[in-house]
Amino acid sequence: MAATNLNVVVVTGNLTRDPELRSLQSGTSVCKLRVAVNSRRKDSASGEWVDKPNYFDVTVWGAQGENCATYLSKGRPVAVEGRLEWREWDGPDGNKRQAVEIIANSVQFLGSRGDAPAQGGGNGFTAQSDVPADTSDFTEPEPASVSASDDDIPF
Repeated sequence: MAATNLNVVVVTGNLTRDPELRSLQSGTSVCKLRVAVNSRRKDSASGEWVDKPNYFDVTVWGAQGENCATYLSKGRPVAVEGRLEWREWDGPDGNKRQAVEIIANSVQFLGSRGDAPAQGGGNGFTAQSDVPADTSDFTEPEPASVSASDDDIPF
C-alpha cells in the first residue's frame, strides 16, 4: 500500500496589513493577506518567556477572497486553513527568489471588527457577529387571557 502525502496547515493570528484584492483577466478574484502568528519561547539569556512573530503570506481565491477584502482590516484576528505552496522565480536583479505561502481553503473571521486597532479599513462599522442572531425566541410572551389559580395546577 502506498503512503499518502498530506499538505495541511492551520494558523491563527492577526492581519499585519489590510487585504489586497485584485481580479485576474479571467475575472477570478484573488486576495492577498499577511498574517502574524506568535510562538512563545523561553529566552536562554534572561529566562523570560518572549513572543517571536512568524509572518505568513496567504492567498484566498474567489468569493471568499472578496469577503476577506470587504470585512477584514489590519489587526483583525483570523484563522486560516489551507495548504502550503512553494514557488520560485527570477527577481529583477536576476537572482533566484523563493517563497512558501498558504493557499487558503477557508478563512474564519475571529473577534469582531471593533476588536481591530483603529487603523484603516474599519470604516467605523462594528459588527456584533459574523452570523445574524435569531432573537425570536427571546420575545416576551403575550399575556394569558385566562388566569389559573394554584388549585388548577396538577402538581
